[in-house]
Amino acid sequence: QVQLVESGGGLVQPGGSLRLSCAASGTIVSFNRMGWFRQAPGKQRVLVATITNDGAPNYAVSVKGRFTISRDYAKNTVYLQMNSLKPEDTAMYYCNAFLAYTDYWGQGTQVTVSS
Repeated sequence: QVQLVESGGGLVQPGGSLRLSCAASGTIVSFNRMGWFRQAPGKQRVLVATITNDGAPNYAVSVKGRFTISRDYAKNTVYLQMNSLKPEDTAMYYCNAFLAYTDYWGQGTQVTVSS
């Protein structure tokens, strides 16, 4: 059973930075893809960034150049470094892992960007 636990969310001012972490119970090298999605109130969950098994990143246009996704195999953890945060980045952020045609999700961590 795969378990994903997110941390690192919080309240930050516009222009600030946060780093989200996602600790996986399984060995992350076995996942086909891992990533981050977000869901704002009243909106659908959308892709933020993903990283494949061979380390290739993919970003939503809205975060490209501001966010960076990375993995630490030794710690079984995926990170999302978020810089130059904007109020429109406010959302619940969910960690995702894709393995054997199945999507797994964490419980989410709230990110609020406000002055």
